[in-house]
Amino acid sequence: MPNVILAVDDSASMRQMVGHTLRSAGYEVLEASDGVEALEVARGKVVDVVITDVNMPNMDGITLVAQLRTLPDYRLVPLLLLTTESSTERKMQGKQAGATGWMVKPFNPEQLLATLSRVLGARASNATRPA
Repeated sequence: MPNVILAVDDSASMRQMVGHTLRSAGYEVLEASDGVEALEVARGKVVDVVITDVNMPNMDGITLVAQLRTLPDYRLVPLLLLTTESSTERKMQGKQAGATGWMVKPFNPEQLLATLSRVLGARASNATRPA
């Protein structure tokens, strides 16, 4: 059963590029065009990783991360920000909201896949550790 990734970006072309990269690597991809839509998707289905843009209408990515972290099913799900933002201040806001990682656009498909492999591997090893 493939890992399910939620890709969130207000740019249809960016969702298409991310989605194609992920599907080509064998992931199942769900898409949302902003944080509000992503939160609805997340409440309906738990995914393995969320990749979100920061700057979006209705609900930005940092707010989305903070909202997802309030949901019990998303306390340990990797939440990655993929954005044109690169300031230290914004990265700190993302980290404080609960983001797992930060990647800057334009994204490198191999780097994105390597990051996913790393966070999914870390999640699997954390899940198998005794409490």
